[in-house]
Amino acid sequence: MHRRLLVPGALAASLLLAIPASAAGTAPGAPGIGDPYYPAYGNGGYNVSHYDLRLKYQPSNDRLEGTATILATTTQALSRFNLDFALDVSEVRVNGRKAAFTASGEHELEITPTRPLAKDKPVGVVVRYSGTPSQVKVYGYTSWLRTADGGVAAGEPESAWWWFPSNDHPRDKATFDVSVAVPDGTQAISNGVLGSQTSRLGWTRYNWRSDKPQATYLATLAVGKFDITTDTTADGLPVINAYSEGLGVHAGAARASVERTAEVTEWLTGVFGPYPYNAIGGYVPDVRTGYALETQTRPFYSPRQFASGSNVSVVVHEMAHQWYGDSVSVDGWRDIWINEGFARYAQWLWSEKEGEGTAQELADHAYARHPADDPFWTVKPGDPGPDNQFHLAVYDRGAMTLQALRNEIGDKDFFAILKGWPTEHRHGNATVGDFTRYAEKVSGKPLAGLFHAWLDTGSRPAAPAADGARSAAADAEPRSWQKIAATNTIHDHDHEGHEGHEGHDSHDHGGR
Repeated sequence: MHRRLLVPGALAASLLLAIPASAAGTAPGAPGIGDPYYPAYGNGGYNVSHYDLRLKYQPSNDRLEGTATILATTTQALSRFNLDFALDVSEVRVNGRKAAFTASGEHELEITPTRPLAKDKPVGVVVRYSGTPSQVKVYGYTSWLRTADGGVAAGEPESAWWWFPSNDHPRDKATFDVSVAVPDGTQAISNGVLGSQTSRLGWTRYNWRSDKPQATYLATLAVGKFDITTDTTADGLPVINAYSEGLGVHAGAARASVERTAEVTEWLTGVFGPYPYNAIGGYVPDVRTGYALETQTRPFYSPRQFASGSNVSVVVHEMAHQWYGDSVSVDGWRDIWINEGFARYAQWLWSEKEGEGTAQELADHAYARHPADDPFWTVKPGDPGPDNQFHLAVYDRGAMTLQALRNEIGDKDFFAILKGWPTEHRHGNATVGDFTRYAEKVSGKPLAGLFHAWLDTGSRPAAPAADGARSAAADAEPRSWQKIAATNTIHDHDHEGHEGHEGHDSHDHGGR
């Protein structure tokens, strides 16, 4: 039974102050960040600023133990909040106090602190956990890639669930410290700079730091036996590349490609502006998959990317993502064209630089390969939908869009846009609409019609050729075409027991 108590104003105010925060406007944080493609991804109610991950991994049985310390700031008064995670949790503390927790949905860790959290306040969350990542299935698969000598976390749009709890959406970036203990003789590769490496009682601990904001899917971990090469660029950036000792016939081609990362990065700074991070490199683990991924500062390459020999074009693609996709990340997954259209166009520009086919010739050839009735044209790069997020049209039609833009506004404004955009949105997030408005601002031209035709219609636009001219390459294949086409599976992600683009074409993601 409830009674209504009538009190004078001053007394009422004092009583209100005494009411626990849980009764004064707190609410649970949303179990998703609000992305219509993946409603369960990310969480509401807080923003993360830093992840500190202290891990121990045993390759022989794929056993991972970890303590994650997550620093965040609340964006609302919270009675409860979620993290995205799939391993077994043994303890959670919030601001030093033990908190109640439970698992829900496919990958939700619900945390209820002993005291409600006020809005706009810092909060520290500690999660202790363990598990065997390769045996944990979410939506029927695992993004953890088991190898003969260890394991690898690298996947898009999800891979964090199998190795650390997070607010798993590109909209919430954070800095990272990743400390990993592995048996002596085994290496642990992650993002950023290797701060220290120490050995004790049969274990070696590697301490990696990423000091610029990083999306959770761009965080990577690879444990195994690697041959590691180190160097320094002319600008003083540390270069760390790693190659699994089990690459076999792919080893030479992989090295001949990845070892050119510094050269590619130097060239890209002339196209996209200053490199946004303090380290570069790449790694090639001994995995069965065939894709590559722009994991921040240190892209992941499957050996199969080099099955037909060396291919610098794939390195160009993944390093271009360091500007377009990593530094400037999607605001929502529908904005994937900002990632993939630009990385593919960088491959075309590299071909142009190498004298193996201009961007115009490549655009003409790509256009000619798809007649008007080809279903290719039904995919809209500006909003492809989750099932087509990594469709070839997002790459090739997306790059054709940029060639059409270049023809419309001229090289001076076009290349000013390619440099200015990642500078203006450095370490942030942006939408396709943001880019189209920026292009109009820089060029001073109305471009809504051009972008609508190329990004938002389900039919074949007019050819992107300059002045309507058709280059000979529309029929004659540019010399670089086969190397670029070899990267068309760049984001085809084979999960254990299922195959699909980046792990989500072939299964249901809970009403995504």
